[in-house]
Amino acid sequence: MKIAIAGGHGQIALLLARLITEAGHEAIGIVRNPAHVSDVEQTGAAAIVADLEQLDDDQLALRLRGVDAVVFAAGAGPGSGAERKLSVDRDAAALLADAAERAGIDRYVMVSAMAADTYDPELAVVPAKDDAAVFQVYLRAKAEADADLRARSMRWTIVRPGGLLDTPPQGTIAVGSTVPRGSIPRADVAAVVLHALLDDSAVGVQFEVTSGNTPIPAALAAIS
Repeated sequence: MKIAIAGGHGQIALLLARLITEAGHEAIGIVRNPAHVSDVEQTGAAAIVADLEQLDDDQLALRLRGVDAVVFAAGAGPGSGAERKLSVDRDAAALLADAAERAGIDRYVMVSAMAADTYDPELAVVPAKDDAAVFQVYLRAKAEADADLRARSMRWTIVRPGGLLDTPPQGTIAVGSTVPRGSIPRADVAAVVLHALLDDSAVGVQFEVTSGNTPIPAALAAIS
């Protein structure tokens, strides 16, 4: 299986790329900055330099030839401002879906955010007044990206993790349409995405996920 990961230099993406290659499959990290190519390649993955804020869907589709599935793990990142929350976290996610459809790819896994649909529409506007408002724009961007994906005929999965940790993976999680607020290692989020792809589980399912007591394959099978 060949899997392309948008936001290929992100922490979850790098962990996922390594897991994919260790499982005997091919990973391709899509990065904006050419300086990040070597970091992606160190995971065993290949890299494509492509700025999702600059390309159109036809241009991106050409770069996705031969790919079987795509993962959106990109984000504008801290301090990027409200405008880029929309242009990256929302618009780039839709662009990846458009390009995947043009390339004949129907499997798409989205890394979203817990409680994205609870954003405050009065605060989630551009220009944002303060950091709290920027965060509301971020949630809005994730919510709208998820809604766009749910409306497509693709075989999608939307993963909404809780607070992200840089601790070692546990391998056990709690999942549901909503779960109590909590945290989860980035490595476990990457493993959730991997199992969703390789086990072909949780298709057409949007779920929140935190650390819990159920092994990842069993948790995903239960919600599939």
